[in-house]
Amino acid sequence: MELDYYDSLEVKRDATNAEIKQAYRRLALKFHPSNNETGNAERFTELGEAYDVLSDPRKKATYDKFGVEGLKGGIPPEHGSGGAWSSKYIYHGNPDKTFKQFFGGDNPFADFDTNDAPLLFGGLKPGVVKTQDSAIERDLPLSLDDLFHGCTKKIKISRRVMNEDGHTSSIRDKILTIDVKPGWKEGTRIVFPKEGDQGPNRIPADIVFIVRHKSHPLFVRQLSDLIYKVQISLEMALTGFSVEVETLDGRLLRIPINDIVHPAYKKVVTGEGMPLAQDPSQRGNLIITFDIQFPEKLSAERKSLIKQALTFKC
Repeated sequence: MELDYYDSLEVKRDATNAEIKQAYRRLALKFHPSNNETGNAERFTELGEAYDVLSDPRKKATYDKFGVEGLKGGIPPEHGSGGAWSSKYIYHGNPDKTFKQFFGGDNPFADFDTNDAPLLFGGLKPGVVKTQDSAIERDLPLSLDDLFHGCTKKIKISRRVMNEDGHTSSIRDKILTIDVKPGWKEGTRIVFPKEGDQGPNRIPADIVFIVRHKSHPLFVRQLSDLIYKVQISLEMALTGFSVEVETLDGRLLRIPINDIVHPAYKKVVTGEGMPLAQDPSQRGNLIITFDIQFPEKLSAERKSLIKQALTFKC
């Protein structure tokens, strides 16, 4: 039988966020396995999953519209996500994790007074050690042009913010600004401390953006070098030619190739690669590689002419 999350928390379907929190606080303390009088592991797990869904506006919106089947199975394509949680939901199965995140400690019962003194929100006394949520990591796709010149990216995030009453929260948007520096490499991490969801008795998570390269039609980046591949004929490989390369800063390079180009040959043009992150006035190299197009077949006459041309007499 599928869970009814509202029934699990003993609240109505139109319950406010504050009422959902209050219900979870009361029932989680009551049915926690450490409570000898009413401890119930199965009921405690059920409460953890119900609160995990109903305390998140996106998951809650999906559950309210599509039920458990839509929440866990994914929203049918014909309905669209409409801003709701659209991926398949799986509860992590660790009700203690949900409990600790809510109360901000490993064992809230250890902080209870024995004289029935009033408790603070969550049943915790002043001075409880807050825990910080794990960092939230997001990819930051950037083009080679962005990473060559540097740029500014503005990213809108939505996060849960505690209201002035200290008990309820709301979802608010915020713009984060990232100043991309010339030469940043794949994997560079930009950290915004404590910009994650706020909550009672917990430290908001850091938000971390990780630089990822977008593909470029001409160049492949290799650390601070740029790789440029050119297709040439066998004739060009043997007799010489020039390569024209338009750089990322709009210049046209004409590079003469006077060597015999064999399959492993590379032409290195010093200082025409990516800026170095530690010193953007310095650059890596442009490395030109060659794809030699051999003829698919040759007539007997052409084979003879080639043999004559390649025959060297001492």
